[in-house]
Amino acid sequence: MKILITGSNGFIAKNLIAELRNRQYNDLLLFNRDNNLDDLFDYCNEADFIFHLAGVNRPKEESEFLEGNFGLTSLLLDRLIENQNYCPVLITSSIQAELDNPYGRSKKAGEDLIFDYGKKHDVDTYVYRLPNVFGKWCRPNYNSAVATFCHNIANNLPINVNDPNVIMNLVYIDDVINELINALEGKANKIDKFCEIPTAHKIKLGKIVELIESFKNSRKDRLIPNMSNEFTKKLYSTYLSYLATNDFGYPLEMHVDDRGSFTEFLRTIDRGQVSVNVSKPGITKGEHWHHTKNEKFLVVSGRGVIRFRKIDSDEIIEYFVNEEKFEVIDIPVGYTHNIENLGDKDMITIMWANELFDPNRPDTYYLEV
Repeated sequence: MKILITGSNGFIAKNLIAELRNRQYNDLLLFNRDNNLDDLFDYCNEADFIFHLAGVNRPKEESEFLEGNFGLTSLLLDRLIENQNYCPVLITSSIQAELDNPYGRSKKAGEDLIFDYGKKHDVDTYVYRLPNVFGKWCRPNYNSAVATFCHNIANNLPINVNDPNVIMNLVYIDDVINELINALEGKANKIDKFCEIPTAHKIKLGKIVELIESFKNSRKDRLIPNMSNEFTKKLYSTYLSYLATNDFGYPLEMHVDDRGSFTEFLRTIDRGQVSVNVSKPGITKGEHWHHTKNEKFLVVSGRGVIRFRKIDSDEIIEYFVNEEKFEVIDIPVGYTHNIENLGDKDMITIMWANELFDPNRPDTYYLEV
């Protein structure tokens, strides 16, 4: 199957091309500003399906709107007719096609061309009026507020929020791409004559900025955002894609003493926190118990023993652990416990606690096992 993609250097096209190749659609005819019109003629002869993604949204002159959003669409359809190729055609339009401005009028004109072409030649056509699209590879400081805020905040650049209460209507690039490929495979989400992206998000501009700033701050407070919220998860992924290449890593605060070290790695409001504990050979750590706080220990390097004793009992329970067999040990409440390094090298333990550490209410009581 030969697939023609116009505007192949654009944000949506780059993501589409990557996913098409992931799904083994490898015969792609890519058309962009570097091509000439002869290429378009040849591609329109070969294509079995067309993603017409090319368009103009930030021209130097208003006349370029009509030329890019109407003229190229007209030329594309003329080339198809000349080649007598009536394969399906999909175009991405904009919700601004409903507005009476130069950009909106040019997008509406392109839509009308496609609808008329489909009706006249009995061709399957798909028109997607997209709201604001966000995700990786979107150009900042161009036509996406989300891309601009992610890029600027990630790179310590100023941002400008005119009205934080403006409601943004957003779709995520992966959701867009999945739907476009659904159309290719005959499963478009078509409602009346238009097609729609099934998943959309409405959120205040100020809330978007607040979330992005919290992502930046998470490197210091180690608080991971609520990934059960679909929009937050997608926005966080988008934000990370705008980090400078020399800024992927960040240090953690290690609490070091002669016994080893203890370092908090991740913190969440509702899922507790994860830490890394290093114990030197022969060292025993712990010797305490909790009322409500519970933990999970996983030794990933070295070998040792985790001991338990119910606080009103003399019986000691032992679990021997090592790097050769990963085993999670639950630390129940009401049991004093310790962990001893039995090896000749540092023992590294991943520790999860069900709540964030609160120095004012640590729920930790010293008692030797």
